[in-house]
Order: sequence, then C-alpha cells, then structure tokens
Amino acid sequence: MQRLGLPVLLLLLGLGMGCGGGSKAEQPAGGTDGTGVAARPLELEIGPIKEKLQLGPVDPTLAEQGKVIFEQKCTSCHKLDMRYVGPPLREVTLRRSPEYIMNMILNPEGMQERHPEVQKLVEEYMTKMTFQNVTEQEARAILEFLRQAAGEE
Repeated sequence: MQRLGLPVLLLLLGLGMGCGGGSKAEQPAGGTDGTGVAARPLELEIGPIKEKLQLGPVDPTLAEQGKVIFEQKCTSCHKLDMRYVGPPLREVTLRRSPEYIMNMILNPEGMQERHPEVQKLVEEYMTKMTFQNVTEQEARAILEFLRQAAGEE
C-alpha cells in the first residue's frame, strides 16, 4: 500500500496542475479575481456594451419603438411566450442582465463563442442566433420593449 502511495500522489499532483490550476490571466472573465472580489461579468467583455447600464423606469415611447423593431427583426425566431426557433423572451429581462441582452443582440457570434450560458442555449435549441443588423440604439429600444413585456416599471 505504501508503494502505491507515492506514485498515486505524484499522478494526482500532476493532474491537478494540468487541469484548472492556471494563473488568473488564463481564467475567463466573470467569477472572482482570485481575491474574492467579483470580476467583471463576462458579457461586459463580449460586444460593444462594456459598462453596466443605468436604467430608469421603462420608457413607453422607446418600448413602442422596440416593439416595432422586435416584430420586424426578431419574431421569425422568437416569440414572447412560447419556445420557437429560439427561447421565449417575455421574462428574459428577469433572467439576464441588460448588458447580456444588448450584447447578445449586437454581437451574437461573439457571445455564442465565449459565453457559457449562450453556449448552453445553442446546444438546447440547436441553432445559432444571427446578427440582425441593428444599431446600438435599436438594440436599446428592443431591450426597453422586453422590459415592458416582462412587466418592469
């Protein structure tokens, strides 16, 4: 038993160093920075939205603009209340941050490549979201529509 102890210990140490024992620089964004302090959310590293959005009450005029854009560019794959080509979106603002939603709209390819939650959705729905040629202002209007649809005030 003692003879097996050292080789097994060396093997376990070797596996530990090769599997996840990398430096902070090798760790993906999100989680903690090694000191227990929360790192930037991963969605702030992928896409044009790099800072947390400061949202006030839902703007009904902007939400109405977002509804029109949503109907033109999103409803071929998304419905508010049912699974379709993509997930239902009525309560997406309750599950995801505004920055996640905006960067998903503005940079779906990047989010699908790098964000683990988006990768899970691609596996579940077996399809990738495509960029719909929306501006940041249009994406913000869609976000406002989704906030209103979720019953946010």
